[in-house]
Amino acid sequence: MPKRYHCPVELTVDVVGGKWRPVILAHLKEGVHRYGELRRRMPGISEKMLTQRLRELEADGLVVRHDHETTPPHVEYRLTEEGLSLAPVLQALYDWGAGRAARTGTTIEEPSAA
Repeated sequence: MPKRYHCPVELTVDVVGGKWRPVILAHLKEGVHRYGELRRRMPGISEKMLTQRLRELEADGLVVRHDHETTPPHVEYRLTEEGLSLAPVLQALYDWGAGRAARTGTTIEEPSAA
């Protein structure tokens, strides 16, 4: 039996909620990223957690994993069309967080993409 929702926000939070899922989606909104790039951009996440969350997002149809089948491994992740449809929501979360940081004097340390 499919899960029942009583509010669209409940469904949204169920799909993109949690500490890391929206952050991963926000990074992938910028474009295709390799696993290592995502790991560097999110220094607070463990490898196990990143792998789990990427698999969940893939199972939910929001992320596509492309394995180039090379040695060393070259795996890339990108948003699907469904994932891209979250872009306005992710941008709103980003903008609100940036504004909140400015209003409260909170420092946002964005890791380098290198």
